[in-house]
Amino acid sequence: MENNNNENRMICSHCGAIIAEDDDFETINGQIVCSDCVERDTTTCDRCGAVIWIDDSYGDDDTTLCASCYHNHYVRCCCCDTLLHEDDAYNIDGDSYCSECYRDEVDRNRSIHDYGYKPEPIFYGDDSGRYFGIELEIDIGGKDSDNADELLAIANKDAEHIYVKGDGSLDDGLEIVTHPMSLNYHKQFCWQEIMTKAISLGYRSHQTSTCGLHVHVNRSCLGDDQEEQDLAIGHILLFIEQHWNELLKFSRRSEYSMARWASRYGYENSAKAILDKAKKGGNGRYAALNLMNWATIEFRLFRGTLKYSSLIAALELVNAICDVAMNNTEDEIANMSWSEFVSKITEPELIQYLKERRLYINDVIETQEDM
Repeated sequence: MENNNNENRMICSHCGAIIAEDDDFETINGQIVCSDCVERDTTTCDRCGAVIWIDDSYGDDDTTLCASCYHNHYVRCCCCDTLLHEDDAYNIDGDSYCSECYRDEVDRNRSIHDYGYKPEPIFYGDDSGRYFGIELEIDIGGKDSDNADELLAIANKDAEHIYVKGDGSLDDGLEIVTHPMSLNYHKQFCWQEIMTKAISLGYRSHQTSTCGLHVHVNRSCLGDDQEEQDLAIGHILLFIEQHWNELLKFSRRSEYSMARWASRYGYENSAKAILDKAKKGGNGRYAALNLMNWATIEFRLFRGTLKYSSLIAALELVNAICDVAMNNTEDEIANMSWSEFVSKITEPELIQYLKERRLYINDVIETQEDM
């Protein structure tokens, strides 16, 4: 009699427990499983309802899937590994993408990127620690992918130095954006060739009412911590306010254009007071010195240009202002005349440009037309 009972009793295939005749159980993959193991160690496929072991689930935190449903109806994004139903996946060359990664991948392969496109920066140049990223707006020649390809072919011949974006502030043009480069790297870069090609394609920059030249400088070069960086930025703001009239003349912008695209914060009785006003962001990003980027400060003073010497002079001026801000006290900057500032400049391109703009000495010199 005891042997018959042993032959007829049910044993959980998972934990080995004896299952009484009136106890609940499940059959999973042909195996008998007690109710305790079912509750503790199994789950249900959200698509077909099959009971499966938790360890055999192919889903994610939100979706539980058996192997069959996963392999036949689901994929994962090849970039971010997000679980996707096959009907929701985007495909490029046999690879599956979620909607966000798909947009990024498509944008990355365009000649002209959307305005919000911002790839990981690639740094070029020496170990000076100070890098300049340029945004150069060019207009009239068209928001044309073939034109963009020609400019990219020149600039990115050896490495990815620039990318091209659309900009709603332009009538029919493009924005050339560089990865961060040291000043010396910019001077050796093929700017002249890029500008010559842009002009031949019908683009203009200075000779428009829409274009600017914006120069980003990495905050990290201004100090080892935020306190040091804020001190230097305050000094830069003080310098800009002290010499606004000279910088307006240097910029080649009209007063109206400056007020619209690169407005001043206004003079205060200390560098910190100007910085505090700037940090409140009342001007938005359309300020002479835009502080709204966490990694850079942006000099927006300059009118656009397709003249090589004007672009290099703008970079050299920004570099000189940063040097003054870091190497002088607030009182020294407040008492520094424009003549004293320019007397310490040694770069030939910047000196020539200052002379052309009558900001150096009163020599009469021949000038070339800006484009």
